[in-house]
Amino acid sequence: MKAMVLREISPIEKEPLKMVDLPDPVPGPKQILVKISACGICHTELDEIEGRLPPKLPIVLGHQIVGRVEKLGSEATKFSLGDRVGIAWINSACGKCHFCRAGNENLCLDFRGTGCHVHGGYAQYTVVLEDFAYLIPKRFSDAEATPLLCAGAIGYRDLILSGIKKGQTLGLFGFGASAHIVIQVATYWGCEVFVFTRGEKHRNLAEKLGATWTGGPEDEPPRKLHCAIDFTPVGETVLHALGVLEKGGRLMLAVIRKRNPIPPLDYSQLLWDEKEIKSVANITRRDAQEFLLLAAKIPVIPDIQEFKLEEANQGLILLKQGKIQGAGVLRMPG
Repeated sequence: MKAMVLREISPIEKEPLKMVDLPDPVPGPKQILVKISACGICHTELDEIEGRLPPKLPIVLGHQIVGRVEKLGSEATKFSLGDRVGIAWINSACGKCHFCRAGNENLCLDFRGTGCHVHGGYAQYTVVLEDFAYLIPKRFSDAEATPLLCAGAIGYRDLILSGIKKGQTLGLFGFGASAHIVIQVATYWGCEVFVFTRGEKHRNLAEKLGATWTGGPEDEPPRKLHCAIDFTPVGETVLHALGVLEKGGRLMLAVIRKRNPIPPLDYSQLLWDEKEIKSVANITRRDAQEFLLLAAKIPVIPDIQEFKLEEANQGLILLKQGKIQGAGVLRMPG
């Protein structure tokens, strides 16, 4: 099979992903073999490539995977051949630790990420345990479904953990793949959404999707925010978000890693009055399952920009530069 492989940590500008031929993977007893049609690209891949989240090398990246079941393992019974399935960031968890037993398998000490600890979706085929794959609603094309599996699912978890309620004001800092899905859910829930982003095209898209106010990352919104979600890779955004947060408000940090440290903050001015900062780590299978159903019901309409598999480096460079409108998606060769 054709695959884009990362063999060493490197700035993405050096185009470290290389096209190679690999043997087709063989499913284990409880696994399924998936012929991949599309795989989303994500900021997490930039963190892996550039060393902020070092993967197991060499690795096939990619964790927003859509394809069809090509072969069943000897003990796999959940899917049928030809079923269209998705694979997300959570590739496996132990199922036995206190985190897993409490429903927090995303915090499992033996958590394994797709495209980080095991080969992912920048390839024509992959294998996955059948319990960690999801049927894709018919409402979505293959490419449209890919960002739902990470950008959408983690955004859904952000919203749930933020505690946002109908009629409250939600601030979104950064307006990439996840935020452009989150706004569609938040407005469906009856929230007022303010969007903070540098790009004029991103602000225009936010307004099209229902934002009642848009501005730059350091602008003052018309009103304080009950909740905020920071999707940006920079530390400075945290201070500004706290500064426009209402008393008792909660700031969610939606990225796995920041490219630069969060600057020192003035506790009395920015964090007092029972404000909270909460990080989001990974997703659970329940997040993905619930969100796919909700996205089909709303329906969420992802804005996508497609690239060929061999264009993965170029797509990730554009992502780093903030030049992708919505979500980037890799199309696999037939």
